[in-house]
Amino acid sequence: MCAHVMIAEDDEKQAEVVRRYLEREGHAVTVVGDGLTALDEVRRRTPDLLVLDVMMPRADGLDVVRVLRAEDRDVPVLLLTARSTEDDLLLGLDLGADDYMTKPYSPRELMARVRTLLRRTRRTGRAGSPDTGSALRVGTLAVDPDRHEVTVDGERVVCTPGEFGVLAAMAAEPDRVFTRQRLLAELHGFDRYVSERTVDMHIMNLRKKIEPAPRKPVRLLTVFGVGYKLTDPAKASHRASS
Repeated sequence: MCAHVMIAEDDEKQAEVVRRYLEREGHAVTVVGDGLTALDEVRRRTPDLLVLDVMMPRADGLDVVRVLRAEDRDVPVLLLTARSTEDDLLLGLDLGADDYMTKPYSPRELMARVRTLLRRTRRTGRAGSPDTGSALRVGTLAVDPDRHEVTVDGERVVCTPGEFGVLAAMAAEPDRVFTRQRLLAELHGFDRYVSERTVDMHIMNLRKKIEPAPRKPVRLLTVFGVGYKLTDPAKASHRASS
């Protein structure tokens, strides 16, 4: 599975190590050394994956993610960070990154993360791809895996690849309760090294995008002690009143 992977890393030695591992797996690699150049290159030719260092000159990695998502660019982003506190890591996910690794990291583990992100991108497709299948519909929410599009009440909602993966899995089986472990498996396979808080962060971000009142969700519900489910609020209201 060959892909175009962009590395944004100002440490030339680390960037070279990552580049060699990626090219060994058959990927085309572009290396840039600062955040503004990373933004320019992504706009010029969207890569299949952006491996992005947080601490960079001109614009740090978090600012890069913030700008890319504000521009509705859905390129998958893997953050590399020396910041190891949970708040810092969750901030990166909240801004729209799909995964993170803390330094120092194992290049072999990094390649495993790259493979899972690329597999997920291939599976869900990208925005603007041919409309070859029917959207998954849960009430007025529609998830189209072929076009990588989400709409609510006919309005397009921009989701990161991680958010889209969670939503697509749940939309395929409405009203089914998904544990965090099941959602992680749906996203990445069972060889995943991330906390279940990743799923919680994706759910929180999705509620901001698909719920009329994110603090009082009616679509994406918590089943306490178990996990989450996606439901049609109109049907739920009908059942409650009958």
